[in-house]
Amino acid sequence: MLPGDVSDSLELLKSTFEVLKSRFGGVLYVPGNHELWVDGTEFECSLEKFHAVMALCQASGVETNVFTAGKLSIVPLLSWYDFSFGEPCAYLKRAWRDFKACRWPAQLQTPVQVCEFFLQRNTAVLETVNDKIISFSHFLPRIDVMPSRIPAHRRRVYPVLGSAALDAQVKRLNSNIHIYGHSHVNQSVVIDDIHYINNAYAYPKENRIARKRLHCVFDTDKERDCLIEAAAAGGSLNHGAA
Repeated sequence: MLPGDVSDSLELLKSTFEVLKSRFGGVLYVPGNHELWVDGTEFECSLEKFHAVMALCQASGVETNVFTAGKLSIVPLLSWYDFSFGEPCAYLKRAWRDFKACRWPAQLQTPVQVCEFFLQRNTAVLETVNDKIISFSHFLPRIDVMPSRIPAHRRRVYPVLGSAALDAQVKRLNSNIHIYGHSHVNQSVVIDDIHYINNAYAYPKENRIARKRLHCVFDTDKERDCLIEAAAAGGSLNHGAA
């Protein structure tokens, strides 16, 4: 599962897909905000680039729809942020690159409209039923998955981390596990009987907050949550996030 923010370059995204496809039986993906940056590109708007990214996935054999293996279904969820985690401050409005690097068509002029557009595209997959459901998104479905240790000045980005409406979709799916990206902070926490996981790679310099290695979250042969099992054996659910 690859929850986005690989690159804003389609060439780099393509080469990443090729490497991953050569090493794994399958690759599942949702785009992040970085993939939709259009400054300095040939794309007129971020929606046009979104469709180009999805076309690249199809051409590369990368799955963007529900993947089912026996009693397990993995459900990719598109998303954005809608300020349901807080209103952006003046600093964030000035510094957040999306506000300059993304351009949207007339009908999608606010983050709320962009978020609603992507969430509506998830409607069909929300009917997925199986014994085990793993959903994944780029953006955060709830802000309380962020560790309490995050200092106040770092919390200025919280308004652009995700959407509470996304969590409503996660719950509608009856997900057992939800994997997300975007925050650059390792996390593994159970809230309301859902196991939320971020296995962050982050930027190269962000070594302390990001795991930067592959991580098994579910063993299909044994039909069990690998991280919950590790915690029951005395390990930490946070795996370096605390």
